[in-house]
Amino acid sequence: MKKVLVHVLLILQSVWPGSTTFSELNNSDPKFSGPINNVTVPVGRDALLTCIVHDLVSYKVAWLRVDTQTILSIQNHVITKNHRIGISHTEHRIWQLRIRDVHESDRGWYMCQINTDPMKSQMGYLDVVVPPDIVDYQTSQDVVRASGQNVTLTCTATGVPPPTITWRREENAPMLWMPDNVNGDDDGEKKEREVYSVESQNLTLWQLQREHMGAYLCIASNGVPPTVSKRIMLVVNFAPTIWTRYDTIYVGVGQKLTLECISESQPASINFWLKDKELLQGGTYDARTVDHVHRIVMRITVRPLTKHDFGEYKCIAKNALGETERSITVHHKAKKHVQHSHQTSSRDNQFIVIEDIRQRLLFALTTTFKILAKYTHYYAIAVLTLMHTKNVTESQRRVPPL
Repeated sequence: MKKVLVHVLLILQSVWPGSTTFSELNNSDPKFSGPINNVTVPVGRDALLTCIVHDLVSYKVAWLRVDTQTILSIQNHVITKNHRIGISHTEHRIWQLRIRDVHESDRGWYMCQINTDPMKSQMGYLDVVVPPDIVDYQTSQDVVRASGQNVTLTCTATGVPPPTITWRREENAPMLWMPDNVNGDDDGEKKEREVYSVESQNLTLWQLQREHMGAYLCIASNGVPPTVSKRIMLVVNFAPTIWTRYDTIYVGVGQKLTLECISESQPASINFWLKDKELLQGGTYDARTVDHVHRIVMRITVRPLTKHDFGEYKCIAKNALGETERSITVHHKAKKHVQHSHQTSSRDNQFIVIEDIRQRLLFALTTTFKILAKYTHYYAIAVLTLMHTKNVTESQRRVPPL
């Protein structure tokens, strides 16, 4: 530090050779009005360091970069070749060092000096903060794992101060996560918890199931805007699951009906129908994919004509991780099955009775005719009774006089 002060003193003397001698200058005593306030600015902004001096008279003010021992300015003159450095003053009392478009390398101590003998000086610190930035090549990309495996998602970010990493699921869905330091239950087994955020550079998910699948957000923040994030898609491969709206159907001979099964899998499955181990041709397979889950609605239309056409129909879905099947049993509708069972949205076993519309219509018409005939009979009796009563009354009125 002493070398820096001596160096500045020599430069001041060489720049103003005809100025007042130091012994004459010592007759006055310039002072600093207060310390230089430390300044914190984001990278890319402008920084302003202020040095306030009283009774400067003919003395000179200089700004220096302490760590590099670089003279930045003397009085109104900018010495450094850095074009981002500027100097300004107000009434030779308020001296301001301006640094435009601040870089991280500008971080450090800056000194304001007065060329008294001995030299007077004070320092202020410029802190440069940097918003977070996710390091892509050190951060996990979209990942695919099979069910039952483990996965660790990693997120690396830079910034000043060092950013905090927070993990969330897209649309704020809960995460199934097992903390490393959690104690087990009564059996000593550790269990996953439902959480909405995890603060850690790494996120480890154990024994993956399809519920783990989805988009995970790595969010980096350090108090310096803007906060940044990266979306990482976790795809979990799983064997097909399959269900039906009903497992048992009662139907009459010759009636047409459509059987339906719904499967979900990752990756996509191969779907088909079997009847007595025989592959059934035809049918429709409506497929769509939502969040990497492949759903297929499979339908086939049958019209039982013989005993062989009744029985068990199997819908099967198969992919590289496994095979799943469900059965729909078609029974001949007996007379006792006269009512429909209510269909529900559950996947539990249930049955449905399909009645022939012609039989239902015939039954309705027959019932209607019976009712009409019954009431027609009563109406006829009433009319005849009324007419008989009327005739009796009129005959009474015609009684001959005595």
